[in-house]
Amino acid sequence: MSCIRIVRPRTFLLASAALTSLAAADIPAALAQQAREPLPPVEVSPAQSRKPARLAAREARGPRRAAARRPAAAPTAPKPAVPTAAAQTPLNSNAVAESASRLGLTVRQTPATIEVISAETIGEQGYRTVSEVAQGAVGLTSGDNPAEPAAFSMRGFTNSQINTLYHGIKIGPQNMTSRIMDTANLEAVEILKGPASLMSGEGAAGGAINFATKQPHTGPIRNEANFSWDSLNSFRAHYGSGGSTNVEGLDYRFDISRSSLNGFADDTNTRTLDVSGQLNYRISDSLKVWGAIEYREDRSEAYWGAPLVPVAFSGSHATSGIVSGNYSNRTDLGAVTIDDRTFNTNYNVLDNRNVAQEVWLRGGFELKLAPDLTLKSQAYGYGAERSWFNNEIEAFDSTTNDVYRERFYVAHSQRLVGNITDLVWDTDIAGFDNRLVTTLSSSYLDFVRPGAANFPFDHIPLVDSPRGYYGVLTTKQQTARIDNEALSFEDRLKLTRTFALIGGLRVEHIGLDRNSTDQFGLENAGFPFTNDWAPVTGRIGYTWEAVPGLTLFSQYATGADVSASNIFLLLPTQPLDLTTTRTYETGVKHLFWDNRAEWSFSAYDILRKNVYAAAGGMALNIAGRQESKGVELAASVRPIEPLRLWGNIAYVDARYADYNFVGGSFSGNTPPNVPRIVANGGASWRFFTSWPVEFGITGRHVGDRYNTDANTVTMKAYTVADVYAFVDIPKTVFNAVDQARLSFRVRNIADRRYAIWGDPFYPDQILLGAPRTYELSAAFKW
Repeated sequence: MSCIRIVRPRTFLLASAALTSLAAADIPAALAQQAREPLPPVEVSPAQSRKPARLAAREARGPRRAAARRPAAAPTAPKPAVPTAAAQTPLNSNAVAESASRLGLTVRQTPATIEVISAETIGEQGYRTVSEVAQGAVGLTSGDNPAEPAAFSMRGFTNSQINTLYHGIKIGPQNMTSRIMDTANLEAVEILKGPASLMSGEGAAGGAINFATKQPHTGPIRNEANFSWDSLNSFRAHYGSGGSTNVEGLDYRFDISRSSLNGFADDTNTRTLDVSGQLNYRISDSLKVWGAIEYREDRSEAYWGAPLVPVAFSGSHATSGIVSGNYSNRTDLGAVTIDDRTFNTNYNVLDNRNVAQEVWLRGGFELKLAPDLTLKSQAYGYGAERSWFNNEIEAFDSTTNDVYRERFYVAHSQRLVGNITDLVWDTDIAGFDNRLVTTLSSSYLDFVRPGAANFPFDHIPLVDSPRGYYGVLTTKQQTARIDNEALSFEDRLKLTRTFALIGGLRVEHIGLDRNSTDQFGLENAGFPFTNDWAPVTGRIGYTWEAVPGLTLFSQYATGADVSASNIFLLLPTQPLDLTTTRTYETGVKHLFWDNRAEWSFSAYDILRKNVYAAAGGMALNIAGRQESKGVELAASVRPIEPLRLWGNIAYVDARYADYNFVGGSFSGNTPPNVPRIVANGGASWRFFTSWPVEFGITGRHVGDRYNTDANTVTMKAYTVADVYAFVDIPKTVFNAVDQARLSFRVRNIADRRYAIWGDPFYPDQILLGAPRTYELSAAFKW
């Protein structure tokens, strides 16, 4: 990819904006005189806007497909809370992403790049975890390294540079708090690209990913059940139910899911349990109250990767196409490979564990104070207990020709309480329609982190190695208490029916109290200490519907986060300055051909200053600046009713600058786990018979990536493909079931061996992708 070059930022963005403007060359001058079209009113509705949008989408599909997928007497969808989101489009741009804007805007109306992956898409594509959802999105990669599962890479940024949210709430940096999450209970996954501090606060340099559970709806009770099994002997099961109760105005939703996902490495398994529920109660036309609860649990026998091994040692067992380069850390390995005898080897100790239990309590109200004034508030409480008890390092030692292993233990006890309150005001400014949202949020977080004070180790053979046990553990403790208050404003001013200015500002206060003690309970040097930050971030942009269905947009946005990228582990000796991020972005969103085709394009330039980066172990280097420039293109089309085609491609040039340290420089290097090229594509064909059948194929290409800032070891590019088929069983076969679907899926059909992720804190080993697996599943709705 060295022949591809990103031009200078200003020229690059001006050229992109000029290119998109060509599509609007025939716009009449009278456009500014057209009648204004205000935003839809904010309605106090017991259902989230995504739900009615999806129900209405089913009604809008072609008659043959609709008849094949639902009973003829399907209930009428309730009136959507946001009328502009009345039908699902090929790229789902009519969805309202609440984590991307509080203005009630659809994806197409927002001056940013946003993806909303609905529960329907999750089911059709067979995404089992949130990491698999990310792998189908534009320009995203992900990995489930046990130290920080559900890690993401987006627009040149990774891990805690991307906020992960739950119904818009941040619980902490990704590399400390995220867990493997099953998708069964999710209504949607929302992805906001680029600096997103306006919406989610500190830490969103690369963007934000929001998870939203399934919501109650008004109407007849609907039930669903899903089951699956694969050739690794994994299974998943889910039951959900929701609708209106016998109490007028009271709606509910309940979901429970259980999974046991076996890994391809020996004796590796992840078990999850998720129970979620919500009640919405419409007291009157102007007031709704609601409450929600969720319990999540995951337990793993973890896979920590395959060690890098000298090519000279592996000999005939050396592989090609997985990794390349030269590596030196504990010892000099020279040219490295993955030994094919280690594909299925688990180097973890026999008494390993990786466990988390989480509880969410949320509640709030929506009150229409006046026809143009709405108050919304959400209070929440969150608790989590997490623990890691593993052998985490497996490094080949070239002096002894065996594997050096090192144990690590850490646990979390986390408590978070907070509130988010919005005041939505629709008004006119000098005759122009305007919507202003004022948000006040506050939270208090208490975090206790017992950790290892000693690190037992041993040496074992590379092949046929004994697993052993953890050994003697000595612990110490760290604590962090964080207060956060923020006041933000977001506004949309419609200057014409088709042109709108959209902007926002966030003023935030972060207060940190840290303490750290040794194994004897004595405070470490420099502790306790406190610090405060007050970042000011925002976004300004426009949207212009140049012709019906074609929207041009641009934005300038900023973000901020603590320079060490992990506020929970910040040391008193580390600089406590804020890292700042800014982005310029421009693009096009186009829906056409009677809503059967849609495409989007964006170009961006992101600069992050005062960056810290991993140097291996728990050490950090000052990386100075990080620059990221790229383009993204996505498209989907249904040229004829049976055929659906979709694809996306992203190119990014991410580089460090001013990254100098004693003994060298990484300036010009690419951050870890950032491929230049990521592409996805798929096609499906549906046979409209009495038993409708659909066949499909999806493919994914990920370019070369590095596992550390040194860029000496390359995780090689890979291409994988899945194929699937499903049949919809008519209601006449199962009278008690309205919809029944049986599916068969082959993942990684070519059985490609590849490197999926590398953790720069564990540079001696690489996580491998799963081999070919077969899956059977069944889904029922009634």
